[in-house]
Amino acid sequence: MEAEPPPTQALPPKAQASPETVSLHFVPYNSFQKIYTGSIVSPPNPRIFLSAGEASGDHYGAQLIAELRNRHPHVACFGLGGKEMEAAGLNRIVRAEDVAHMGITEVIRHMPRIYGEYRRLVASIKRHLPDAAILIDFPDVNFRLARELKKLGVPVVYFVSPQLWAWKRQRLRWVQKRVSRMMVIFPFEERFYRARGVDAKFVGHPLAELPKPTISREEYAAAHSLDPAKVWIALLPGSRWKEITANLEAMVEMTYRFPDGCNYILPVASTIDREKLAREITGHDDWLPIGTDAALKELNIHLVPDAREALQHARASVVASGTATVQAAVIGNPFVVVYRVSTVTFRLAKRLVHYPPEIWDPTQTDADGNLPIAMVNLIAGRRIVPELLQERFTAENVAAALRPLLSDSPERAQMISDLAEVRRRLQPPPGTGSIQQVCNAVDALMVENHLVGGPKSTASV
Repeated sequence: MEAEPPPTQALPPKAQASPETVSLHFVPYNSFQKIYTGSIVSPPNPRIFLSAGEASGDHYGAQLIAELRNRHPHVACFGLGGKEMEAAGLNRIVRAEDVAHMGITEVIRHMPRIYGEYRRLVASIKRHLPDAAILIDFPDVNFRLARELKKLGVPVVYFVSPQLWAWKRQRLRWVQKRVSRMMVIFPFEERFYRARGVDAKFVGHPLAELPKPTISREEYAAAHSLDPAKVWIALLPGSRWKEITANLEAMVEMTYRFPDGCNYILPVASTIDREKLAREITGHDDWLPIGTDAALKELNIHLVPDAREALQHARASVVASGTATVQAAVIGNPFVVVYRVSTVTFRLAKRLVHYPPEIWDPTQTDADGNLPIAMVNLIAGRRIVPELLQERFTAENVAAALRPLLSDSPERAQMISDLAEVRRRLQPPPGTGSIQQVCNAVDALMVENHLVGGPKSTASV
């Protein structure tokens, strides 16, 4: 029998929010407004269902749980999440690592298990009847959970929107019917959803709220055996093994285009085995059996644990399309975007991906007829970083695009200025943060739902 999700432990007194006096008349929702946490109108010991199936969502979910516990010391959080969310206080009904399979073949192979875990989540929702739900990205599972939550009258806050503005637009109707508040992290997403009748709010991007790394160049050089007198170039091939195998070879080959003795910094994502990655890098050359560490030293490639520190100290970077491009933008590091998938996948994506005019002018394509894929270009509304896609992603082309960014050139100065504007656009409104605004929405919806009777029992569904 599934255990009742226990209340999470109260935080130390210094971390708890003090109760606030609340007006008993209804105030329209405003995500910037501090919502009260101690009233006879709100549930005294709220139950919150959370669902996050990927590493970034697990990180955001842990921050949300910490903020919820600060506001509601006896809140019970349960659902789908990773180890960070569990450490923050989530009663994990399903582990994220058991359902986060990437790629169509992987999903098909694991379908029976994934469906079984999904049924466990639905059963837990029906049993515990949460006062609110927070769904974080992971649309293939979360949209279906939203349907079940809607049936039960549980308000749904969706944080980090799937890219419905790019493709799978037909899923928009699911958002319109099932999601109470859509809390988005890119500014153009608010316009997109509001124009289509969805209650959406741009809350800022969590990466833009982080302070820049404070480690000095000298300290960083000593920690990772780098030469502080040399130019450092960061290589970010991706956080999934499939991305690494697609991107790494051209990046390694590119290092030979700079014979002046650069140091190359390659952050290793937590999802990637360091030794396996080292063997993949050195496997592109016919090394004698001197060991991977010695081979990496010969290549001047240094494996490091943190992408943000690498981007902070690199002169410029080569970054695979994805979240890392946003990291580079908010750090302010000039970079070149690269992207490679199978020919069939790329052709299919080219046919399916279409941006609405409020995001990108569909006539503004590159020489190959491609729309931009880098999020920083979409945020800026113009191409501010070069994109090398598919056949154009070669070592020679990467080196050519990177060279102007290594010197004190007009191209480098312009890109730094453009990236600063992107960072500004990703900031939350003054005096608040993305996590706080999501929790404000949860508090407001719990109050509204409690006033109309709360979630329905399964018998009434």
